[in-house]
Amino acid sequence: MTLIDNLKWRNATKAYNPSKKIKEADLDKIIEAIQLAPTSSGLQQFRAFVIEDQDTKEQLMTTVLNPECMRDCSHVIVFAAWNEYTDQKIDDMYDFTTDERSLPRGRFDSYTDKLKASFSELDAKAHFDHAARQTYIALGLALAQAAELKIDSTPAEGFSTAVMDEVLGLKAQGLGSTVMLYLGYRDEENDWMSKMKKVRIPKEELVQRWKK
Repeated sequence: MTLIDNLKWRNATKAYNPSKKIKEADLDKIIEAIQLAPTSSGLQQFRAFVIEDQDTKEQLMTTVLNPECMRDCSHVIVFAAWNEYTDQKIDDMYDFTTDERSLPRGRFDSYTDKLKASFSELDAKAHFDHAARQTYIALGLALAQAAELKIDSTPAEGFSTAVMDEVLGLKAQGLGSTVMLYLGYRDEENDWMSKMKKVRIPKEELVQRWKK
């Protein structure tokens, strides 16, 4: 199937079958899609946390808008972004990049100096907001990869970031949670969304071919 076919197949699953678990090899493919996601300036300014442990999921159930999905899905992936851009974080990523490419460290100093200067003019909220936007690119690729594998999924923002950050110890890692992804296999009987027609605004209305 093509990517378009896979996207037509998927929907935001509303009920999961708790007895069906994702194979490790398939989970690894979704994780690799997240790893390969493009990010601003190539900084990979987010981390992804994979939750399979039922006790942790039940601990988080009371803080989410769709607790049954949290309880019954196979895995939850929580995306978390940098709380701030620091010179050290930028240097560490570019040192890693140059090392991996067998280039001398400092090869991109002219660019990273400008990058550091631009972030020094922004407040902490702007730092986090910018980093948080990168997580949605990775989320999109994870959704597409899951669809290719015929693994059901539900992206979700409806949760307490404060509780999530506390349970996963994100603040100590300089991170803040942004969005979640439920993964698993639909409960065919109770997933009402899968029986509904996929509805999207017509392309002609959604996309305008700009002309002066």
